[in-house]
Amino acid sequence: MERWYLPAKYKDCCRMTPEAWKKVGNNKIIFFFSVLLIGVLFNPTTTTATDITEQLHKPVRNPFSLSSRDEADRLVRLGEEKLQNLSADKAISYLSKALEIYHSIGDLKAQGLTYDLLSRSYVQLGWSKEAEDAMRRRLAIARDLKDFRGQIFGLNNVGTLLLHKGETLAAVKMFDEAHNIANGIDSVEGKGLSLSNLGLVNFRLGHYNKAIKLYERAVIYRRQGNNPIGEANTLNHLGDAYSSLNKYQETIGTYGAALRIAKSTRDRVNQLRAIDGLVRAHSLAKRYDRAFELLEKRLAIAQDLQNIREQLKSFEEYAKLYEQLGNYSTASNFYQRAVTLARSLEDSKQELILLDKITRISHR
Repeated sequence: MERWYLPAKYKDCCRMTPEAWKKVGNNKIIFFFSVLLIGVLFNPTTTTATDITEQLHKPVRNPFSLSSRDEADRLVRLGEEKLQNLSADKAISYLSKALEIYHSIGDLKAQGLTYDLLSRSYVQLGWSKEAEDAMRRRLAIARDLKDFRGQIFGLNNVGTLLLHKGETLAAVKMFDEAHNIANGIDSVEGKGLSLSNLGLVNFRLGHYNKAIKLYERAVIYRRQGNNPIGEANTLNHLGDAYSSLNKYQETIGTYGAALRIAKSTRDRVNQLRAIDGLVRAHSLAKRYDRAFELLEKRLAIAQDLQNIREQLKSFEEYAKLYEQLGNYSTASNFYQRAVTLARSLEDSKQELILLDKITRISHR
């Protein structure tokens, strides 16, 4: 999947209000979006900040627009860096300003690439309406420019969002169209992405063996396309499929491979996903020491990113593991630490869920 625009009302979202955080906290799709979209959305179109700058530049007709373009390119680089560090709110602030400049100088290609990054930012925050709008704008620009590569990623983006909304047939249509275009232009990265998303459809439908076959084909293309972020993302999906079939060794090996790749590229999103999958697998196998080692790494990553929500999730996972071991006192302490963070995010819904868990285990 790939990405998308920013309405003017989000210009200052770098400094999010409590109401905005409430919107994030109360949105039921945040976790699903994080797992389903983020890894896929980090596609080869924005591998590095340098690549983005190279893509954004095209012949300048108006010499007076040069300084503005340089500023917009700088803002895009900053936005991508923030996005890769899971600071989507700050990324949106930079990218929205860049988009205004590209609009003013009439650079349609740069607008499309900026919408792409904005869509990823909205997904990271769970803002589905804004994400879909940006995705569709990105796709429309790719069609206007006859940019087949952009169409492949745009179709995968929109298809993934449709899949999340439960519109499976419409999603499959998007993925199939993307796959056909990728075959037509012999795009290795496009084939890998489209096959990975078709695997995701089958996984959602419970067709785990078929999903595994599609994921395995996708991994080959993503590796051939030198796309480590995409490869790690697909490996995480493959790990999910193996886990659903209770194939312990395959699950551990696949998540482990995803973790190694993500660590080598400092891909925090896929690192966290792989760790979560490994913690579940080792816990089910009663390999608790290894599960705790992984949770320690997870918390360290979240703290390094200064990401409160991921720290909250780490504490909650610690609590679940201690609860599984029957150590209810320690579990309660970790749940309480998670509650403190939920309050700092003004996420009242998550706070109530955690308090209910504390009450439940206090009676044991």
